Amino acid sequence: MHTDYLIKYNTMTHPCWTYSGKIVNEISDMPEGTYGFIYQVTHKPSSLKYIGKKVLYFERNKRLGKRALQALREERKSKGIGGRVPLKQKVITESDWKDYYGSHETIKKLIANHPVEQFERRILQYVSNKKQLTYFECKHLFINEVLDTRNNYINDNILGKFYSKDFDL
Repeated sequence: MHTDYLIKYNTMTHPCWTYSGKIVNEISDMPEGTYGFIYQVTHKPSSLKYIGKKVLYFERNKRLGKRALQALREERKSKGIGGRVPLKQKVITESDWKDYYGSHETIKKLIANHPVEQFERRILQYVSNKKQLTYFECKHLFINEVLDTRNNYINDNILGKFYSKDFDL
């Protein structure tokens, strides 16, 4: 394996993502305005593949503590803003995309039992919003015929509506 495709991450060596043959280590390596991406993970020894989607940022609502609520009340009062004080605050953090391989149980088992150097992580497409993320994931899943049992894709459903077990392909 080429060592230029490896990065040091949390004292472990992880193969980084690639896009069109270029290494992607940071969000700054992606086009501006990228919301997420469609990816393909391949376990090289078995040729098993998985297509999925990944967002770059997590949005969570964090409950405010007593001191933060009191400070917000005082700030709103000094500015003359009335009404109910929000109990939660939206917190945006970078997702785990750098060391992510997929959510499918088979991928998780493969990662647990094989060295990460045996995996290739490739970005298929960047997208700029949530709706496009779902649309383009579905598009890639259908184009690659992932539900066809004669190929090496381990995806077993699309949108939770179309299952490989329902098709005799």
